[in-house]
Amino acid sequence: MEPLTEHRPVSGPLVYGFLRLVGVSAARQTALRASLVDYCRTHELQLFGVFMDRYVTTEPRSAAFTGLLDALALPDVYGVVAPALSHLGPKHVAAERARWIETTGARLLLARRPRTTRPSALRHEPAHRSFRAQVRVLGGES
Repeated sequence: MEPLTEHRPVSGPLVYGFLRLVGVSAARQTALRASLVDYCRTHELQLFGVFMDRYVTTEPRSAAFTGLLDALALPDVYGVVAPALSHLGPKHVAAERARWIETTGARLLLARRPRTTRPSALRHEPAHRSFRAQVRVLGGES
């Protein structure tokens, strides 16, 4: 009997990681890289390399991001994985970089999705809710 596919080493779609590491400790860098590896293992992706942006930038172009775009031009590349959208940079930079990634035909995969808030729900709900404690007596009558 043949073993199941999950028990064989299967190479998944090829992805590259991108990390923005401005003012980040070595321990945090290790944890972020490990989170990308774990995300890829969980989603059956093959992490081929990680590009790291270490400098503060207000422009979408940086050496690390240009290298990532060059790697995305290679054949058989599925996408880019990042811990969160903030790793692409400040909001205006991240939006431009996400657009450039999509232009290459690659997918942008985020290990942590952006928070979705419902502005209407936030305005109408009280800041503090009170709940009545429900007491259940077990083992007899009281």
